[in-house]
Amino acid sequence: MTVAQRSLRIRADIDADVPGTAMVMAAGLGKRMRPLTATRPKPLVEVAGKPLLDHVLDRLRTAGVKQVVVNVHYLPDALEAHLANRSDGLDVIISDERDVLLETGGGLVKAAPLIGCDPFLAVNSDNLWVDGPADTLKLLASQWDDKRMDALLLLVPQARAQNHRGQGDFHMDRSGRLRRRARSHVAPFVFTGVQMLSKRLLADAPEGPFSTNILWDRAIKAARCFGAVHQGLWFDVGTPESIAATEAVLANG
Repeated sequence: MTVAQRSLRIRADIDADVPGTAMVMAAGLGKRMRPLTATRPKPLVEVAGKPLLDHVLDRLRTAGVKQVVVNVHYLPDALEAHLANRSDGLDVIISDERDVLLETGGGLVKAAPLIGCDPFLAVNSDNLWVDGPADTLKLLASQWDDKRMDALLLLVPQARAQNHRGQGDFHMDRSGRLRRRARSHVAPFVFTGVQMLSKRLLADAPEGPFSTNILWDRAIKAARCFGAVHQGLWFDVGTPESIAATEAVLANG
């Protein structure tokens, strides 16, 4: 068991302060979720009676996040209307990508001036997780070490990545540092779409659309990209078929 895995379990009762602001990535086209995304953005596709976006926002609010910056591009009016109808006290700021889809990295760069804290959380709006021994986001925050880290990614062992059919994303050493899966090889950990980042990661970033992978690779090269292992359930809800499979697991507790 790695240091990161062991510490998450040992510190299950910790009440760490999470960053006050989270970036919620909601601008994608949702192509794999067609035909459900023909008339609605993927974050508004329902799983277990609730839009994927609301699953994420509820987790953020419960953990203590006060402000969310949500980027929009595909069917943005639907997302903005949905967010305006929520009345749970979250301060919602829209990062408008109507003119051009900036991808994950470009979306972070555009939204950075709107993000009121450093470090901050960044969460994909189309992933779904269930807490393990304690609040997942608080546990992630408890692992943050600003002196050593520019990025802390929440990972799940590939064997526990529900509905996931990939070959894994990362290897992790005993200190929690990450390295990439080699091409044509398998890696033991899958990225969950949840991460804690320093704005240092965005320094000298490319202009226009680009993937967060570019920023991660730079942090990996500098030995400043770390991972923490999720102890609860995580679901890859990327296709219409995965919805029923996810709901079946949730219904069975």
